[in-house]
Amino acid sequence: MKPPTKTPLSESLTSLVGQSVHAIDTPALVVDLDAMKRNIGRMAEFAKKHNVRWRPHAKTHKSVALARLQMQAGAVGVCVQKTAEAEVMVADGIHNVFISNEVIAASKLARVAALAHRAAAQDGQLAIAVDSSEGVIRLAQAMNEAREHHSARAVIDVFVEIDVGHGRCGATPGPAAVALSQEIRKHPALRFAGLQAYHGKAQHLRGARQRRDTIAIVMDEVRYTRRLIEAEGMPVGLVTGAGTGTMVCEAASGVFGELQAGSFMFMDADYAANERDAAQPQFEHALFVMSQVISSHKEYAVCDAGHKSHAIDSGLPRVHALDPDSELDYFNGGDEHGILRPAGAGRRIPGIGRMLWLVPGHCDPTVNLHDFMIGVAGGLSQGVVEAIIRVDARGALT
Repeated sequence: MKPPTKTPLSESLTSLVGQSVHAIDTPALVVDLDAMKRNIGRMAEFAKKHNVRWRPHAKTHKSVALARLQMQAGAVGVCVQKTAEAEVMVADGIHNVFISNEVIAASKLARVAALAHRAAAQDGQLAIAVDSSEGVIRLAQAMNEAREHHSARAVIDVFVEIDVGHGRCGATPGPAAVALSQEIRKHPALRFAGLQAYHGKAQHLRGARQRRDTIAIVMDEVRYTRRLIEAEGMPVGLVTGAGTGTMVCEAASGVFGELQAGSFMFMDADYAANERDAAQPQFEHALFVMSQVISSHKEYAVCDAGHKSHAIDSGLPRVHALDPDSELDYFNGGDEHGILRPAGAGRRIPGIGRMLWLVPGHCDPTVNLHDFMIGVAGGLSQGVVEAIIRVDARGALT
């Protein structure tokens, strides 16, 4: 299956490069490139300090250019959740990809196997997660069939995913995971690579102590499972997982060898609502929906960015105040509109034409609503458009 066709960038869009931020038409998804690069640098320094690998989730940005930027900063590769996302990344030169999700359909597994051979031909490596013996057997069958059509005999890295509390995918920690690792070892085209242990719900627990206590339980489950697998003579090469909310816990554990944190790059409103762990780098907001006031009234104003421009699964966006007098709260105005009210006494209602910067509640699905992001350098107030960043894997859902 070919990667999705890229949407052409219009002349009016490409001509924005070099112009003032005020030339951007609204609503638009804007990246503060300076803040984003500082976030990437802090993450790279954090991983190096703790001697752990860093493999960020590309589903955060869905951009080959940004994946490449992360790898230039020290990331070993990227995670994706969908086969189609992996196809987009590999097609454009990102050859170290982990599909950190289960793939079961025969048609998709054929694509996975073809992709494993394509990555191997470029001295890369494809990896995937499994949580059932059926999944292992189907993956092995697809890899064996693909080997018949390729001169090289690619091997795919396979991680046994264990459910450490999220209640989504994952085998039960302990003997069930041991059985899966043994099943993987039966198939020459598969290589047992280690364990995936990701607790998604823990990422959004508000208290730092609460997150630490929750991840401590995760550590117990991982150590127990690893001990049982290694007792059977199978080294657990790597434990991978963690997200922006808990990465300090996994990094300091001595158990995890790889961090999958990705949202730190943009730092959405939901993650910013967490109590910051003192050991975590100070990440900045770097992703914004730029909007404009189109109607102003005595008690409220209306902007042109509604739900079609930002995801609301983690709540409504937060208005990024550039000065204390302009603090505003955002309320539901429907598909195309946002309602803005003063955040407190003495705050002004913005007039018609006023530019606003909205911090999305959840960065990943917000990015997936847009064909491109506009990269701005020099700050939100007086910055200049430096780049148009294509959302290459937008809509890559299969």
